[in-house]
Amino acid sequence: MPKRRTKIVATLGPSTATPEVMEAMLRAGLDVARLNLSHGTHDAHRAQLELARAAAARTGRCLAIMLDRQGPKIRIEKFRTGSVVLEEGQRFTLDAGLASDAGDASRVGITYKGLPQDVRPGDCLLLADGLIRLEVEQVEGQAIHTRVTTGGRLSNSKGINRLGGGLSVAALTDKDREDIRFAAEVGADYVAVSFPKSAHDIEKARRLLQAAGGSGGIVAKIERQEALENLDEIMQAADAVMVARGDLAVEIGDPQLAGVQKDILRRARARDCVVITATQMMVSMVHAPTPTRAEVLDVANAILDGTDAVMLSEETAAGDHPARVIATMATICEGTEQYQRFHRDRDDDRGYTHIDEAIAKASIDTANRLQVKAIAAMTETGATPMWMSRIGTEVPIYAFTRNPTTERKVNLYRGVYPIAYDPVQHEPTAVNRDLIQILKEIGAVADGDLVIVTKGDLAGVRGGTNAMKIIRVGENY
Repeated sequence: MPKRRTKIVATLGPSTATPEVMEAMLRAGLDVARLNLSHGTHDAHRAQLELARAAAARTGRCLAIMLDRQGPKIRIEKFRTGSVVLEEGQRFTLDAGLASDAGDASRVGITYKGLPQDVRPGDCLLLADGLIRLEVEQVEGQAIHTRVTTGGRLSNSKGINRLGGGLSVAALTDKDREDIRFAAEVGADYVAVSFPKSAHDIEKARRLLQAAGGSGGIVAKIERQEALENLDEIMQAADAVMVARGDLAVEIGDPQLAGVQKDILRRARARDCVVITATQMMVSMVHAPTPTRAEVLDVANAILDGTDAVMLSEETAAGDHPARVIATMATICEGTEQYQRFHRDRDDDRGYTHIDEAIAKASIDTANRLQVKAIAAMTETGATPMWMSRIGTEVPIYAFTRNPTTERKVNLYRGVYPIAYDPVQHEPTAVNRDLIQILKEIGAVADGDLVIVTKGDLAGVRGGTNAMKIIRVGENY
């Protein structure tokens, strides 16, 4: 019987590169493994992926794979000495015409050569995740002349953001196209798109993935001001969104982040979009054995606001104890969910566009009012359990599917638990009996409990869920 509804995404890296660590992470509660394509080679990621899948097979855990492509990260180039110290008030130039390794205390090159055309005097440029701030004073040809308003040590290849967004760099680079082909090759369940501005960026990534033979879902990382302005259309185009709080905070400013995060989570659930909350959730545990109470509350607040998943980055990829971090996060999830009564009737006037959507939401409404013990949803694509998970319920949703891709995909959805099932016969009574028997064997239900079963008249038909049945365990099915 599952205890935790919120799913855990964790990043793989040097600290996770042994079978023992991977198995420990899975037993601790890992649901989705993320590979960050901003670092490492395809061969290294392929080895990590094979290691993770082998560990999942040994432990009997369902594991989804997410490949996170780099996107158009705008960076400074390199300094001759590796780093410089910038003092508040000094002049400093970002020079698109400077050689890549010729930076010094007065100027440095930049990777995005179009940056001088995107900025104006008075703009604030944020370097190194906002630790260093530069005010643009003049743009002269390929040179952006600035004054340092917040100084500090600046080292090679640090990122550049413009406060308020507005940079025109494209969302897909040549490297991203190669990474998408790689994602299709290795059968990734999700591909995360960095720095999208609009639904067009999501649709383009999906077309590239499908053209390469991939079938994974697309996760839109909300990192730009423009993405916030086009959030509704991005949610409609994507399979999930990620509140990528690092670059997003740099663009909009830290004081705005909490309110924006809450708004994204609220809108995602209202628009039937899966949502992940990410970045520095338990960063102190890169080295520390326990999180700070502030980190515990950060994770808990995202859960209370309805996130499907919480994500770990360097905590697992480069941390001292990846499995312990996951186990700690799982405990926080379980503890928080005890205090959450997340029942939400559909509170808008939108009609249903699919029969299976209507069945899914009627099932959750019934389950929340009738003291149902479990929901058994037979599914080909995962759409029915996804819609079920949007309204919110404490009733566990078991997604029975014969499709391994669907089994992994639904593992990201809050409160949904995949079960591999391919019926030997399709007679309705026999199928109902199978589903109930499986639920009894895993301890999810007992005689006398109520179970809701959803399925279609024709097995194997996409979007074919058209029936809901309420069954009392132990009676005729």
